[in-house]
Amino acid sequence: MSRSTPDKTPLLLVFAALVVGISCSAISFVFIRESVERSIMLAAWRVLLAALILAPAYYSARKRFGDASFINVVKRSLIPGLILSIHFIAWVIGARLTPGANATLMVNLMPLVMPFFMYFLYQESLQRRELMATGLALIGIIILSVNDVQINQEHFTGDVLCLISMVLFAAYLSLARNNLEAVPSVWLYVVPMYTVAGLCSLLIAAATGPIMPTFDWYNLLMVFLLAALSTVIGHTALNYAMKRLRGQTVTLMNLSGFAIAGYAGYLVYDEVPTRWFYLAGAFIVSGIVIVALKPKASSGSAQKS
Repeated sequence: MSRSTPDKTPLLLVFAALVVGISCSAISFVFIRESVERSIMLAAWRVLLAALILAPAYYSARKRFGDASFINVVKRSLIPGLILSIHFIAWVIGARLTPGANATLMVNLMPLVMPFFMYFLYQESLQRRELMATGLALIGIIILSVNDVQINQEHFTGDVLCLISMVLFAAYLSLARNNLEAVPSVWLYVVPMYTVAGLCSLLIAAATGPIMPTFDWYNLLMVFLLAALSTVIGHTALNYAMKRLRGQTVTLMNLSGFAIAGYAGYLVYDEVPTRWFYLAGAFIVSGIVIVALKPKASSGSAQKS
């Protein structure tokens, strides 16, 4: 099977693509909130539609890399696709069973989890710069959550589901590096993966209720934007960045999404952030700047460069 050719894209451009992807992912809450689709169906449609949008890119890559085994390509996408499906479902259900602050705290704990996956899979240990950046970012997360998080039995199930969703998200992203190194094009990985995730979600949804979408033009627009922006651009950029950048760098950069989401909430819903939001942002942005000033390639990419 053909392996990916050395990617010589400058790290600055990879970094820029990551920022755009994170921005598109961060505003997903607007499309989710505005859509009237059932939770599991929304998870299914967003990835199935993303696969459909990217189908031309996939077939172009298949034509270009004809010697890439179809079976091997699909096998690379099965486990990440299944994990992504369960992540989306757990996140949507969990976020609706617990306050927003609790859900935000759980998903933002990923910098504590990603290093374990990266070390287990790639023997990638945290560097001093990353440790400092992670510490600053976590201080910001604590400040962001301390006044709003509600710990009680009523929200326990939702908190656990959001925590599980966060761990699954870290696992799904950590698998991207090895799988993208084994295929000659990012499209040969993400399109089958989105298809697997969508079909798994669709099967689960079919067992719990109707699967036909709500044919209202505004709802369909929200579903399309969730797929086209938050999934096609957002998730694809995150996966690609995991191939080129160190795992903790991608994870810390992803925390910037809270600021983008906060700004979007202000513009769309007139939700004015508290002063704690800005203090927390200062710590999180400081951590991001530490790893962003000198972005380093992943060990795999460095060896191939």
